[in-house]
Amino acid sequence: MTEPRADVTAMIAEGRTSLGIELGSTNIKACLVGPNHEVLATGGHGWENQFVDRLWTYSEEAIWAGLSAAFASLAANVERRYGVRLARVGALGVSAMMHGYLAFDADGRLLVPFRTWRNTNTERAAAELTRTIGFNFPLRWSASHLYQAALDDEPHVADVAYITTLAGFVHWRLTGRKALGVGDASGMFPIDPATHDYDAAMLARFGAMVAARRPGLDAAKLFPKVLVAGEDAGTLTAEGARLLDPTGTLEPGAPLCPPEGDAGTGMVATNAVAPRTGNTSAGTSIFTMVVLEKPLTAVHEELDIVTTPAGDLVAMVHCNNGASELGAWAGVFSQFAAAIGSAADQNAVFGALFAAALEGEADGGGLIAYNYLAGEPITGLAEGRPLVVRTPGSRLTLANFMRTQLYAVFGTLSLGMEVLRSEGVKLDSMFAHGGMFRTAGVAQRFLAAAIGAPVTVGETASEGGAWGIAVLAEYLRTGARESLGRYLADRVFAHADLDVAEPDPADVEGYAKWLRQYAAGLAIERAAAESIR
Repeated sequence: MTEPRADVTAMIAEGRTSLGIELGSTNIKACLVGPNHEVLATGGHGWENQFVDRLWTYSEEAIWAGLSAAFASLAANVERRYGVRLARVGALGVSAMMHGYLAFDADGRLLVPFRTWRNTNTERAAAELTRTIGFNFPLRWSASHLYQAALDDEPHVADVAYITTLAGFVHWRLTGRKALGVGDASGMFPIDPATHDYDAAMLARFGAMVAARRPGLDAAKLFPKVLVAGEDAGTLTAEGARLLDPTGTLEPGAPLCPPEGDAGTGMVATNAVAPRTGNTSAGTSIFTMVVLEKPLTAVHEELDIVTTPAGDLVAMVHCNNGASELGAWAGVFSQFAAAIGSAADQNAVFGALFAAALEGEADGGGLIAYNYLAGEPITGLAEGRPLVVRTPGSRLTLANFMRTQLYAVFGTLSLGMEVLRSEGVKLDSMFAHGGMFRTAGVAQRFLAAAIGAPVTVGETASEGGAWGIAVLAEYLRTGARESLGRYLADRVFAHADLDVAEPDPADVEGYAKWLRQYAAGLAIERAAAESIR
């Protein structure tokens, strides 16, 4: 229900709101919600990672400039829409891309540039940790990055006193507390579902492995404190308020919920925290989370085992490459439209291209596309080369080309989901979010075909994790008197406007045929990565 404008103005002025900020791969989004979880205003700032010394990174300066720019955009939106300055919030939360490596010395100085989830230089470390500890350690995980740095005898390892994720870093600077939500922490190191803390036995073995390479370094003491959703994670300090809002308008003192990763906020944003539910988040990367009824029977390198923000076990299929290549092709078509004198904006171009995809043949007309801008661990590729492949008999049309580009976003994901099916994991419903799902009934329909299950998109799909972390902040603000799952079901999504797409049998059959060609053609992708530098 939409609140009258005067009531919203009073709500904002009195601080009866919650603010969520998410630092994604290409955008930093800020989302302000009221007590009914309705979006009151949003703001944002675009940014891009840099490839420096063969590592993907964002500079520390870019983090703080981007964060304050996103907040300034939100504050300007609030003042424009409601005529009130954003001076206080009732609660706030920070979310960011998971995994990666931010290492600090005892004085809080960043020792090496932020190493993001996108880096694949940790292959040896991840393999040794997985083999020795008996738990899948993906290349992206913070523990893999730390151990790889130790294996490589990097000089900075001797001075490491604390490691965290991007969300944990921002939260630390805003509150002074070295804490992390359990969902984000589960992308640093394995979590014991019984204690909702790092697995003690595994942590001891990890500590011994690190100490063998770097004597005297106690790895068990380097990680942030783990908190579950609804727990107190500190308050906004005066210094933190100035980092968010250098104008000095924002008042300190607001409580913060535990900082979370984009996977956890995606689960919240799509009401996918109960067993046999899942969510798919599509951005620069794409990943699917499926909440498990019980632990898996074996270790699978294609699957991350992480948790919901409440600490329940989740199987995560994470693909490094998502919708970026699709966006690049849309940019080419936008340039073509401009070249012939069309005034079509980006949204119109995307709408036209997605509509064309619906007219494509179910199997893509024999076209294959690979969206590999970066390496892809699931398919064993250390580097990527975007490709479009066809035979002389393929039907190259705009419709088939665009359907294939959309299929490519889900291709590697499907290969990982096949591993889950082999474990007998059941999926009743999938919720999807991210910008590519804003065009109704297109990407949603193709994802349903790819996973063979209904896919739901809600009205907050394009807001995604920024709204999800705002909901977690509101959960804290209202006292977290019930479980997170019950809170979402009864108070957040009970009357939500949801659109459900059932798998279309023709799409399912066509996608399966396309996927067989996609899997067979991975040898082409591998050869391209080896041959083209």
